[in-house]
Amino acid sequence: MQKIEAIIRSSKFEEVKDALSEIGIDFFTFMEVKGYGKQQGDHVVYRGAVYDIGYIARLKLEILTTNAIVKDAVEAIKSAAKTGEIGDGKIVVMNVNEIHSIRTGYTDESAL
Repeated sequence: MQKIEAIIRSSKFEEVKDALSEIGIDFFTFMEVKGYGKQQGDHVVYRGAVYDIGYIARLKLEILTTNAIVKDAVEAIKSAAKTGEIGDGKIVVMNVNEIHSIRTGYTDESAL
């Protein structure tokens, strides 16, 4: 089993969601996150106070999946989220030792 964490542009969310749905991934967790990257931080001075506007709003997706479709999921995210510009995001794939369903008591792949 694998866990995929992907940081993507908010504007690409619907495209990524549709691409994942096409390969059978219809459930995942996502959250709004902010990051700091190669663009560096921009600062604005307003009424004598310095504000950092260099943080970039993004979405973080967390997907649990079987080993059989992890490569397809990564390719779906990459193709749907790519603009070719700095800040398109990152994808991290990690091994998962155990998964437990709280409601059913199922474990591992049957818990997905």
